Amino acid sequence: MDTIKIIEIAAFTLPSIITGGVAYYFFKTHIQHEDNRRRYIIQKENNKEALPLKLQAYERMTLFLERINPTKLLVRIAPFNEDKKDYENYLIQQIEQEFEHNLAQQIYLSEDCWTVICNSKNAIIQTLRSASKQEEIKTAQALRELVLTDLVQKVTPTHNALNYLKTEVSIILGS
Repeated sequence: MDTIKIIEIAAFTLPSIITGGVAYYFFKTHIQHEDNRRRYIIQKENNKEALPLKLQAYERMTLFLERINPTKLLVRIAPFNEDKKDYENYLIQQIEQEFEHNLAQQIYLSEDCWTVICNSKNAIIQTLRSASKQEEIKTAQALRELVLTDLVQKVTPTHNALNYLKTEVSIILGS
């Protein structure tokens, strides 16, 4: 008789346990889907606010790269005396000031993009320094002419960085 009672209890309990397990699974799945939906909505709202800031950062860095482009930099900033070292230092100082002015933009850019921009800036500074070290260059005007003629023959580091920026912006905009 005890065995029959145990079988009856098991017969009633087993369907209840299975039903409870299925209900638990469905509620757990439903709650996970709701959490994911809420996260998606919050992320979508955040993107609405963050996208203009990101695009503004890319615009600012584009302007930075255009301003430090050696062909534009050397045309915009004429030598103030004949000393090539003074001119070199002044150009580098202008590049560094532009860079410092835009440092905060890095929080909106990808790490790779920021690295490309920094490398571009450093390459331009290195170009100016190496041109200034050439012994046949005696004046600031000669330094200016050498850098300009040298860059006419090759692609500037800022050009490559700008292409990278454009690629990232097109990815962000999904086009």
